[in-house]
Amino acid sequence: MKTPHIHMDGAAKESKKFWDDFKKFAFKGNIVDLALAVVIGGAFGKIVSSLVGDIIMPLVGMMIGNIDFKDLSFTIPTVIEGVKGATLNYGMFIQNVIDFMLVALSMFMVIKLLAKLQRKKEEVPTPPAEPSTEEKLLTEIRDILKEKK
Repeated sequence: MKTPHIHMDGAAKESKKFWDDFKKFAFKGNIVDLALAVVIGGAFGKIVSSLVGDIIMPLVGMMIGNIDFKDLSFTIPTVIEGVKGATLNYGMFIQNVIDFMLVALSMFMVIKLLAKLQRKKEEVPTPPAEPSTEEKLLTEIRDILKEKK
C-alpha cells in the first residue's frame, strides 16, 4: 500500500525545514551540554558566594578586628543641596573580588583535572587494527614472490 503524498506549498516547506533545522541545532549534544553547564555553573556560583559571604569573610573580619565587610563603605558628601551623597560599598566589592577569585581558582582546577584525564585517555595504547583483506592478499603475494626468487 502506498502512502499518500502530501502536497505542501512553499511556505509550509520552508516552515518545516526551519523547525527541522532548529531541532537539529537545539538538541545537539554540545548545545544541551552547554545549557547544563550554565545551570550547574550558576548553582556553583551561589555556593561559592555563600562560602565567601557566610564563612570566609566573617572569619577574615574576626581576625582583623571584628570587621564586617558588608558594612565597609564610604559616603561622598553632597555638594548640591537636597541631593543625597553617594555611598561606595567597598566592603561588598572586596567580598565580590574574593568570590570571583575562588570561582576562577575552582574552574582552573577542574579544567586542569579534565585535561589530565584527557591526556591519560589519549595515552592508552590502541591495539593494532586487523589487516584488511587486501593487505593480507598483498602480503601473501609478496611472500610467494620471495619464495620464487
